[in-house]
Amino acid sequence: MPSACLLLGSNLGDREALLARAQRLVRRACGHIVKVSKIYETEPWGFEADTAFLNQALLINTPLTPQILMARCLEVESLLGRVRGEGARGYASRYMDIDILFYEELIYRTPALTLPHPRLHLRRFALEPLAEVAPEWKHPKLGLRATDLLYSLINTGGAK
Repeated sequence: MPSACLLLGSNLGDREALLARAQRLVRRACGHIVKVSKIYETEPWGFEADTAFLNQALLINTPLTPQILMARCLEVESLLGRVRGEGARGYASRYMDIDILFYEELIYRTPALTLPHPRLHLRRFALEPLAEVAPEWKHPKLGLRATDLLYSLINTGGAK
């Protein structure tokens, strides 16, 4: 069964409870959770907010295609209070955000989904939990393991 890594993030409401509930919903809707990272508290990326994010990575085995996995993640976000408006632009605070960081070593691009996540290598808040649950995963475009990507970002003073 294919493996994928999801990144959960929340900076509104009871953030820890939302992460726990997201895990249960992901287990039901997306597949078997193999490994869960610790929870990381991080500053918002790309915008300013009063509350920091809690982020957590889930390594899963899934029978779903990437497109169906993305649709299920969007459903979980919606169940947990995420509202996506037609005019929504840019980054904003949210009850739940779920990104697919990778699906195996697949390189995939549609208007709705890009794999691996296109900004993964620039985001410490994603790389730290990823390196915890899948340290040996190799980025198919950059040729670097998750731990190497994190090390490189930290050493260049990259984004938190």
